[in-house]
Amino acid sequence: MTTPRPETLAKLTPVLTKRWLSPDAWRIGTYEKLDGYAALRKALKAHPDDLIQLIKDSGLRGRGGAGFPTGLKWGFIPQGDGKPHYLVVNADEGEPGTCKDLPLMTHDPHSLVEGVIVASYAIRANRAYIYIRGEAVHAARRLRNAVQEAYAKGYLGRDILGSGFDLELVVHSGAGAYICGEETALLDSLEGFRGQPRLRPPFPATHGLYASPTVVNNVGTIASVPYIVLGGGDWWKTMGTEKSSGPMIYSLSGRIANPGQYECSMGITLRELIELAGGMQPGHNLKFWTPGGSSTPLLTAEHLDVPLDFEGVAAAGSILGTTATQIFSDQDCPVYATYRWLEFYHHESCGKCTPCREGNYWMVRVYRRILAGQGTHEDLDTLLDTCDNILGRSFCGLGDGATSSVTSSLKYFKQDYLDYIEGRTAPKLSDKQLVGAH
Repeated sequence: MTTPRPETLAKLTPVLTKRWLSPDAWRIGTYEKLDGYAALRKALKAHPDDLIQLIKDSGLRGRGGAGFPTGLKWGFIPQGDGKPHYLVVNADEGEPGTCKDLPLMTHDPHSLVEGVIVASYAIRANRAYIYIRGEAVHAARRLRNAVQEAYAKGYLGRDILGSGFDLELVVHSGAGAYICGEETALLDSLEGFRGQPRLRPPFPATHGLYASPTVVNNVGTIASVPYIVLGGGDWWKTMGTEKSSGPMIYSLSGRIANPGQYECSMGITLRELIELAGGMQPGHNLKFWTPGGSSTPLLTAEHLDVPLDFEGVAAAGSILGTTATQIFSDQDCPVYATYRWLEFYHHESCGKCTPCREGNYWMVRVYRRILAGQGTHEDLDTLLDTCDNILGRSFCGLGDGATSSVTSSLKYFKQDYLDYIEGRTAPKLSDKQLVGAH
C-alpha cells in the first residue's frame, strides 16, 4: 500500500463530508453545533432572487450526472404565475458503482434537509419532496428522523423561524426502479403512476410535478447549497476548476487498497485518487475504469492524468457522470464487465421505447454467445449497429448509457472480444447459461 504525497493529500477538500465522522452526526444537536441551520437563518434574511443569483455566481453544477448549472435551472421557474412551485430531490441512487448520496443521507441527513429549505425558499416552493430509492431503508430512516427533528425545532412547517415562509417536506420511498432516477420518470412515480420518462417539451421547469413549475436536483447538489450560502460563491470557486467549481465526492471501488468516498477539488486525476486510496491492490495493474458509473464510456490506463471535471472527462471521450470511479485491473475482463452492466440495463429498461427495450434485450444475447465461445466476427458489427440504433433514439438517457460501455470497450479492447470468438480465451459462460441467446 502506498502513502499519499503531501501535495496529493492537499487535494482532499472535506466540505460535504466534513461531519461524517462526528459522533451522532445524523442528530440535530450535533448538526447545530457544527454550523447547522446557520445558512438557513442567513438565507431567510435575503431576497429569494439574490439566493438564485448567489448559486449562479458560485458556478455550482448538478451533482447527479448531467452537470447542468444549478442557478440557471432555478432561474427557469416562472415567478408570479399563480401556480404552486415544487422542489423534488432525486435520491434514487441506483447506478452500478454509484454510492455517494446514500452515505451523505445516512451520516449527515440534516445538510440535505437544510439545503431543501433554502432552495425551496429561493424558488418560492411551499412543498418539497425527497424521492429515495426503496432499498435504501437505513438512509430513509435517518432522513425521516432528521425531518421530524427539523419540524420539532421550527425549521420546517409554518412561519419558519418567524420569517413568514412555510414549507412541508415529504420523504417518499420509491419501489426500487432505476428508471426513476430519470427526472420525469421520478415525477410520474411521485404522482402515483408507473415510472416512465415523459416526452419533452414541456419541461419540468414549467410543467413538472402536478403540471406545475418544478425543480429537480440531486442530493449532492442540494446539500451543497448551505455551504455556499455560508461561505459565499467566491469561496466555493476556490475549489475545483474555472468551469467545474467546488469539491466533488468521488466513489472509488474495485482493485484498489482502500475503496471509499474521497471528497476532492474537481479536476483531480485518477492517478491522484488511486494514490489517496493507497494504490492498486498487490499484483494488479490498471486496465480500464469508469469515470462516472456504468453509463459512462470506459477509459484506460492512458487516461490516468485526465482532469476529473466536466470538461476534462468530456475531452477524453467520456462523461463525469456520478463520479462513480470503478477501477479494473489486468486480471479483469472488459467483455464480461460490459455484459454484466448490459444485463442491468436490460433488466431496468422500462420498456416504453422500442430502441432501448429491444436493443438491450438482443445485445445481452449476443454477449452470452460471445462469452460462451460461440460468437462470430459479425456479432461485433451487430453490437455496434444496435448501439447506433439506440443512441439518441430513446426517450431518456438509459438507452444512451447502456451503449457507452459497449462502444468504448470495443474501441479499446476489441482484441479481448476476438480472443473469445477465435478461441484463445476460454469461455466464461456455459451452454446452460446460453439458453435463449440465439
